[in-house]
Amino acid sequence: MRKAILAASVIVIAAPAWAADPGKPEATSPAVATATGGAAAQGTVPLTDAERAQALQDLQDLKARISNIETRLGVTPPPPVQYTPAAARGPRDHNLELYGFTQLDAIQDFKRVDPNWEASLRPSKIATHDGQFGSDGQSIFSVRQTRLGVKANGTIADKPYEAKFEFDLFGTGDDAGKTHMRIRHMYASWGPFLAGQTNTLFMDGDIAPNSIEYWGPPGMAWLRNPQIRWTFWDRNGFSAAVALEHPSNDIDPGNIRLLDEAVAANLQGDEKLPDLTAAIRYGGKWGHVRLAGLLRRVGYETRDTTDNEPRGHKTGWGLDLTSAINIMSPVSLKLGAVYGRGLATYMNDGGMDLAPAVSVLEGEDGFLIVPRAEAVKLFGMSAFLDIQWAKNWSSSIGYSMDKVDNTNFQDPGAFHSGQYALVNILWYPADPVMTGLELQWGKRTDNDGNKGHDLRVQYSFKWAFSSKNIWDLID
Repeated sequence: MRKAILAASVIVIAAPAWAADPGKPEATSPAVATATGGAAAQGTVPLTDAERAQALQDLQDLKARISNIETRLGVTPPPPVQYTPAAARGPRDHNLELYGFTQLDAIQDFKRVDPNWEASLRPSKIATHDGQFGSDGQSIFSVRQTRLGVKANGTIADKPYEAKFEFDLFGTGDDAGKTHMRIRHMYASWGPFLAGQTNTLFMDGDIAPNSIEYWGPPGMAWLRNPQIRWTFWDRNGFSAAVALEHPSNDIDPGNIRLLDEAVAANLQGDEKLPDLTAAIRYGGKWGHVRLAGLLRRVGYETRDTTDNEPRGHKTGWGLDLTSAINIMSPVSLKLGAVYGRGLATYMNDGGMDLAPAVSVLEGEDGFLIVPRAEAVKLFGMSAFLDIQWAKNWSSSIGYSMDKVDNTNFQDPGAFHSGQYALVNILWYPADPVMTGLELQWGKRTDNDGNKGHDLRVQYSFKWAFSSKNIWDLID
């Protein structure tokens, strides 16, 4: 309606000017030319100051006439639209993410391992004599690697914080062999401080190969442990931290039963002090190098005896030197070497912290056997190449081993060494999807020299998911 009135008004107002001389375009006034979008407003000759002032005056007169006509016709112009642009959202102080993945592992085992650990390849669980765990050749399907976690992070009092709770379904301990909830991480950190369960400070998670076998190389320090940690230096590529961690002693009674069956049956760990760990790391675009240390009290005692005797302790210690080097754009070399005494608890597989040894003394009445406890020596190493062939294709190949220096009073069947190797090809057809094949080999050697090996092929399919920041979805 308003457009029609405006058009009529323009015709009425402009009619006298057109009537003067319709054959002369120069007779058109600047105001009319401007209002109607004529050539004069777009001409190549600029208006003079006087002409511009006159045109603006004519435009004001035209608006007044239109307003007068609307008033006479009873037309009320709509109110102007008020629009206030939304304020730009600043960075959030708090984020909350739900994440995880579902994974199916289909394994064809050509030998046999302990059935409670058949969904992984741990050299310490390989049979060393025929029929120990049944007949060779097993087909295994597992969803135990499936994982779910929630993570919160942000800033409090100008310091970054992070809190995480994460679990998978790989049962261990009393739940070994079951598809059962197993807590991986449960901790909170604020600034340089961390408290809760996460990777021990003694291990370097960045040297783990990109593999689909669950348990991983035996020759690596690898443990998620309750701890209190302080990162007291983090700048210019250097970081350094110390931690107090939960002690857990692996005691092998060995042949003590030959001397006293009751003592052998009732030996247990005596954990009076927390373990002390420390690490220093230097890194850049080329990769990183890291040295970690461990100092611990490895204690033992006997239940249901006077003063819990025999009892005592030994000092455990360890060093873990690791590095990841970006050799070239698609290739990364991951190396690690760990050595010490009484540190098997911190290793990924195999060994014992404390074991019995004996000294044989000659006396007047014959020979005297004197037992003692020893913190067992252990050495482990790993070397892997991760190769990114293309955006959607990768491979990993490498070898790992660990070896303990058995004492002279351990069982013949006690673990002595483990070896492990793998090669794979993995495909990532989309961001959340991974699938691939992996060939795995493992070997165990006992204290008496008996050996067993295993060969298996694993196919895995994984679908990852993430909510990103949940607070964004709520808004």
